[in-house]
Amino acid sequence: MSSDRHTQDEPVEVDQKGAMVRDIFAKIAKRYDTFNALSSLGIYKIWLARIAEYAACSKTDMVIDVAGGTGDVTFELAKRCPPAHIELTDFTPEMLDVAQERIEQGMGCGVEISTHIADAMDLPYDDESFDILAMAYGLRNFSDRQKAMREAYRVLKDGGRAVILEFGTPPNALWRAVYHVYLGHVVPTIGGLVCKDRAGFVYLASSIRAFPTQEVVAEELRNAGFTQVEYHNCSGGIAAIYVAQKLSS
Repeated sequence: MSSDRHTQDEPVEVDQKGAMVRDIFAKIAKRYDTFNALSSLGIYKIWLARIAEYAACSKTDMVIDVAGGTGDVTFELAKRCPPAHIELTDFTPEMLDVAQERIEQGMGCGVEISTHIADAMDLPYDDESFDILAMAYGLRNFSDRQKAMREAYRVLKDGGRAVILEFGTPPNALWRAVYHVYLGHVVPTIGGLVCKDRAGFVYLASSIRAFPTQEVVAEELRNAGFTQVEYHNCSGGIAAIYVAQKLSS
């Protein structure tokens, strides 16, 4: 495994959208976990447990957590299915600073965890470096979602799998309408109160509404090279977990 293209201390160059997203998360990093707990009414903890269930890491697995932020997915994997090593990556240093503090507090449950600044669309690792790739809430913030999916495919070993949590489109029209009202009004309000950045959460809420349906995302993963792609709706389709295999033969 190599990280020659970037080092942990080098900033990652990003385009205009990337710079905007990074600025939002830099501002809210220290309050992000509180926001998640309040805005989801704690339901996101159930989603994290399901990520660990589908990841099913073994004690010999090398894992990468892409767009890992403050480390929620990493720590859930470390607790429920501890692998040999986790590379926790994000392109917002302030988010990784919070993750590092949580590691030092013992949330890694003894698993070897490294934090690295990295762009999901240009991951600084060799081909076939990881057994499992995990990601939560990252896809909708990438400037080139398909490029990020191809990078995920590239760094996975043959036989490896990607487990991706992302917000979704509820198939039930009534539930979808209720959810969109919640996104448009409640999420920015909570974000403004907790993180003092209502405008940032207006963007985040709009990015969720604009994100394609689960069927479209699954097809994009297939186009990136993955096989045996499936998705599992969470909370009536508010979110979905995608499980995608890399099988070259």
